[in-house]
Amino acid sequence: MNPRCFLVYALAPKGMPAAEANRAFNQFVGDRRFPLVIFHDHFIGHAGGLAIFYIENPQERDILLDGDPLPGWDVKNHPLIFSNSPAAFDEQIAFTLKAYRDQNWEELQEEDRPNYGDPRKEADTATEEI
Repeated sequence: MNPRCFLVYALAPKGMPAAEANRAFNQFVGDRRFPLVIFHDHFIGHAGGLAIFYIENPQERDILLDGDPLPGWDVKNHPLIFSNSPAAFDEQIAFTLKAYRDQNWEELQEEDRPNYGDPRKEADTATEEI
């Protein structure tokens, strides 16, 4: 098994309040027993989230894929092809933006776009603030 990033997609059990689901998901991504997490976010609609973990060896893969870190949740794990390190994940973002939208990742990172809604409230409710 080669080092690579894994996408973890997790949906909370139906009926779990979004604030509770987000706390559980944050505890999961913050648990240092698991491999290095390089990205995470939460969902609007059905409470849950996605995370990108960097896995360097079979032991880290087993730690992430074995067991049930989010009991009752619907969790899917997917190894990524081009993102074989944290730097490669970042490079894949840059490549996708350039190749498919003719955008520069470094320039986009410097943009000061307005904020809409209240992200904390969205996280607590899994609904979009308008």
